[in-house]
Amino acid sequence: MSAPDGSPVGAERSIGQLFASATTEMSALVHDEIALAKAQLKQDVKRGATSGGAFTVAGAILLFSLPMLNFALAYGIRTWSDWNLAICFLLSFAANVLVAVVLALIGVAFAKKAKKGKGAQKVAASVKESAGVLQNAKPHPRPELAQDAGRKALEPVARSSS
Repeated sequence: MSAPDGSPVGAERSIGQLFASATTEMSALVHDEIALAKAQLKQDVKRGATSGGAFTVAGAILLFSLPMLNFALAYGIRTWSDWNLAICFLLSFAANVLVAVVLALIGVAFAKKAKKGKGAQKVAASVKESAGVLQNAKPHPRPELAQDAGRKALEPVARSSS
């Protein structure tokens, strides 16, 4: 059996050989960790892509099922009211338009709030302020620790040689 550098195990090795062996093993460990991180990242990307694809298909199915909902709403209105079928379809269309208008108003409100928001500017100002404070900061003297005080108190004591 031999060590990674080829020398027999149990034989005394120089510090240089030990350091070279440790460096080689550390390099291999780092390379293995990088390979593991790459494999995990690939797996996470694959899962994310699968998830995104599933959400896209679900959205498409929902989008294509909306006309069926409109037909059901129109025929439901017809069943409850005995109105002309054309009027029922117009009411179904009006309900869709009403929902779209409400959602558009909500979107406009959030867009205005986002436009007024100055989050990034506030963060930049805060970072500049912190940098200014740190540039003007001076190190404070540290209080003596109890251990250091104890050592200083013991140093002048003479020791016996008995």
